[in-house]
Amino acid sequence: MRITKLKPLISEEAIQKRIRELADEISALYKDEPLVVVCVLKGAFMFFSDLVKHLSCKPELDFVRLASYGAASKSSKTITFTKDVEIPLEGKHVLIVEDIVDTGHSMDFLFRQFQARGARSLRLAVLLDKHERREVPVTSHFVGFALPSGFVVGYGLDYAESYRELPAIYEAEIEA
Repeated sequence: MRITKLKPLISEEAIQKRIRELADEISALYKDEPLVVVCVLKGAFMFFSDLVKHLSCKPELDFVRLASYGAASKSSKTITFTKDVEIPLEGKHVLIVEDIVDTGHSMDFLFRQFQARGARSLRLAVLLDKHERREVPVTSHFVGFALPSGFVVGYGLDYAESYRELPAIYEAEIEA
């Protein structure tokens, strides 16, 4: 399988404008409260980097990386950490920053893990939300853009570890 065509979907300018709006909403909510912002690697790194630059609430920053096991063509329900947070979460607000949420299994796993560690509150900031694909109930509190369907790359999102560097988001046509 390979990508045969990239169709522009969300421009770099639209992404940056929306990130500034999200940062204002997040900063207004948390103000001076103890906040840990957690980036889900690898896909969310660009969104996370641009978002935290605009936060005025002075959060602590940390990273996680998740792995799911099962058939490569489907999202798996068996999820583990390949890199865990290093900052204690007990008594702190936690904002998870993710690139895209579709079935919700990974975010459900992360929410349950962080709840068990005593997080004061848990919220999710997501660049792209494919709510219609949810298999488990996960709420995206801060949404960059809602997408109905399609396979997308760019701005951190990849296809076989390629295309992450693109500054905008593209719909990818894939040939078998």
